[in-house]
Amino acid sequence: MTSKTDEALGYEQARDELIEVVRRLEAGGTTLEESLALWERGEELAKVCRRWLEGARARLDAALADEEETEEGE
Repeated sequence: MTSKTDEALGYEQARDELIEVVRRLEAGGTTLEESLALWERGEELAKVCRRWLEGARARLDAALADEEETEEGE
Protein backbone atom coordinates (compact mmCIF):
# COMPACT_ATOMS: atom_id res chain seq x y z
CA MET A 1 0.00 0.00 0.00
CA THR A 2 1.33 3.44 -0.88
CA SER A 3 1.71 6.18 1.67
CA LYS A 4 0.25 9.69 1.56
CA THR A 5 3.74 10.92 0.67
CA ASP A 6 3.82 8.60 -2.36
CA GLU A 7 0.42 9.86 -3.48
CA ALA A 8 1.83 13.42 -3.50
CA LEU A 9 4.72 12.42 -5.77
CA GLY A 10 4.55 13.62 -9.32
CA TYR A 11 5.16 11.18 -12.15
CA GLU A 12 8.65 12.46 -12.88
CA GLN A 13 9.65 12.34 -9.21
CA ALA A 14 8.42 8.77 -8.81
CA ARG A 15 10.05 7.71 -12.09
CA ASP A 16 13.39 9.26 -11.15
CA GLU A 17 13.37 7.62 -7.73
CA LEU A 18 12.41 4.30 -9.31
CA ILE A 19 15.35 4.60 -11.71
CA GLU A 20 17.65 5.16 -8.73
CA VAL A 21 16.21 2.14 -6.89
CA VAL A 22 16.77 -0.07 -9.94
CA ARG A 23 20.32 1.27 -10.33
CA ARG A 24 21.11 0.44 -6.70
CA LEU A 25 19.63 -3.04 -7.01
CA GLU A 26 21.57 -3.75 -10.21
CA ALA A 27 24.80 -2.46 -8.68
CA GLY A 28 24.55 -5.02 -5.89
CA GLY A 29 26.57 -4.77 -2.72
CA THR A 30 23.52 -4.46 -0.48
CA THR A 31 22.41 -6.83 2.22
CA LEU A 32 19.39 -9.04 1.69
CA GLU A 33 17.36 -6.81 3.99
CA GLU A 34 18.41 -3.67 2.10
CA SER A 35 17.65 -5.34 -1.23
CA LEU A 36 14.19 -6.35 -0.05
CA ALA A 37 13.50 -2.82 1.18
CA LEU A 38 14.63 -1.41 -2.16
CA TRP A 39 12.47 -3.92 -4.04
CA GLU A 40 9.43 -2.99 -1.96
CA ARG A 41 10.08 0.72 -2.54
CA GLY A 42 10.42 0.07 -6.25
CA GLU A 43 7.06 -1.71 -6.30
CA GLU A 44 5.42 1.26 -4.53
CA LEU A 45 6.98 3.72 -6.96
CA ALA A 46 5.90 1.62 -9.95
CA LYS A 47 2.31 1.77 -8.65
CA VAL A 48 2.54 5.56 -8.38
CA CYS A 49 3.81 5.78 -11.97
CA ARG A 50 1.12 3.39 -13.18
CA ARG A 51 -1.63 5.50 -11.56
CA TRP A 52 -0.27 8.65 -13.21
CA LEU A 53 -0.12 6.96 -16.60
CA GLU A 54 -3.62 5.50 -16.25
CA GLY A 55 -4.92 8.95 -15.31
CA ALA A 56 -3.21 10.50 -18.32
CA ARG A 57 -4.69 7.81 -20.57
CA ALA A 58 -8.18 8.47 -19.19
CA ARG A 59 -7.81 12.20 -19.79
CA LEU A 60 -6.58 11.59 -23.34
CA ASP A 61 -9.44 9.18 -24.06
CA ALA A 62 -11.96 11.71 -22.70
CA ALA A 63 -10.49 14.50 -24.82
CA LEU A 64 -10.60 12.33 -27.94
CA ALA A 65 -14.19 11.31 -27.21
CA ASP A 66 -15.18 14.97 -26.79
CA GLU A 67 -13.49 15.81 -30.08
CA GLU A 68 -15.35 13.01 -31.87
CA GLU A 69 -18.68 14.18 -30.42
CA THR A 70 -17.96 17.74 -31.56
CA GLU A 71 -17.10 16.57 -35.07
CA GLU A 72 -20.26 14.43 -35.28
CA GLY A 73 -22.39 17.38 -34.14
CA GLU A 74 -21.12 19.64 -36.90
